[in-house]
Amino acid sequence: MEIGEWIMLLEGGLTTLWLCVLAIVIGLVLGLVIALLRYFKVPFIAQLMAIYTSFARAIPLVTLVLFIFVGFPALGIELDRNVAALMALVINTSAFNAEIWRNAFHAFSREQLEAAKAAGMTPMLTFRRIMLPQMCLTSLPGLVNEMSFLVKASPAVAVIGVVDLTRVTNRIAAVTYEPLPPILAACVLYMLMIGIMLKLQRWAERYVHRLAA
Repeated sequence: MEIGEWIMLLEGGLTTLWLCVLAIVIGLVLGLVIALLRYFKVPFIAQLMAIYTSFARAIPLVTLVLFIFVGFPALGIELDRNVAALMALVINTSAFNAEIWRNAFHAFSREQLEAAKAAGMTPMLTFRRIMLPQMCLTSLPGLVNEMSFLVKASPAVAVIGVVDLTRVTNRIAAVTYEPLPPILAACVLYMLMIGIMLKLQRWAERYVHRLAA
């Protein structure tokens, strides 16, 4: 492969990376908010969030990307293809993250909440100092798996013309008629992204263990 092709692959990899990182950060926070709304059974909103998570988890990501990219302009809202891709990734991952967070809520010991209340801790302090660290530790493997799945599913954004790593790989293969080198290079780049996530998972587990101690 020539230097120009490597540069194209790296640019496509950066597009994949920033889309996934933004979607992961927003999806983690949004998923936690959705889980809180459902856990505390906020009237009407809890039911609405349940419909949202069911809808988002049921639709294939590639279909969701197309739905947003085509559907919004039909309503008179023009979207940049990168924005549409990011929205689809956020909707998808936040729904799965919400279920992971919600399961962590339900696995939490009620005795600890009662002990915190007896010690005079406010609900917010109890959540921040007791619940959240343990929930993070319980949820971390599932959340990291979801992040990995998101990266591996991200080529779905290429269907609307986003120049991500997979789309660049296809372009190079179509021009050079040698598909194997760019595909192998793309595999290495995807493996690096997933490997970094796994390293961050181990660091986060050690940090949360210290926080929960």
